[in-house]
Amino acid sequence: MDRAQKEKVVEELGQIFESSGVVVVSHYEGLTVAEMQDLRARAREAGGSVRVAKNRLAKIALDGKPCESIADYLTGMTVLTYSEDPVAAAKVAEDFAKENKKFEILGGAIGETALDRAGVEAVSKMPSREELIASIVGCIGAPASNIAGAIGAPASNIASILSTIEEKAEAA
Repeated sequence: MDRAQKEKVVEELGQIFESSGVVVVSHYEGLTVAEMQDLRARAREAGGSVRVAKNRLAKIALDGKPCESIADYLTGMTVLTYSEDPVAAAKVAEDFAKENKKFEILGGAIGETALDRAGVEAVSKMPSREELIASIVGCIGAPASNIAGAIGAPASNIASILSTIEEKAEAA
């Protein structure tokens, strides 16, 4: 890799470190190509990405970025799992680590907050952006449906009373 290519990789990594909601650093030594493709597919499906980069270039790209604290994790064969959603990449990495013992999560960062192994696990258990939006929409919609039910209830009560009176009149 010549100097221009290295500068391009450092610039790309810098963009990843700046724009990502979460970055998870893991060791992937011993994973097969098929397993790495599975990890990439899972990340893509969740709205994230996976990137393997030289640790030295990643450390250069981290200089001055919010998640600079993950530089200590960049040793050995490391892979970066990242996403704009602060939860998606952590969930993908955790789920993949449970199924593949060769995939070892080291830590990560959410913005300036450094995460150790337990921190990544805790973040992965949080609801994703889509789940939060769905619950908020449900909360917003619930009062409207309650109001509609309350408005409609007296009319249905009156209708049942009238039908009861009508039945009694027919019987008499």
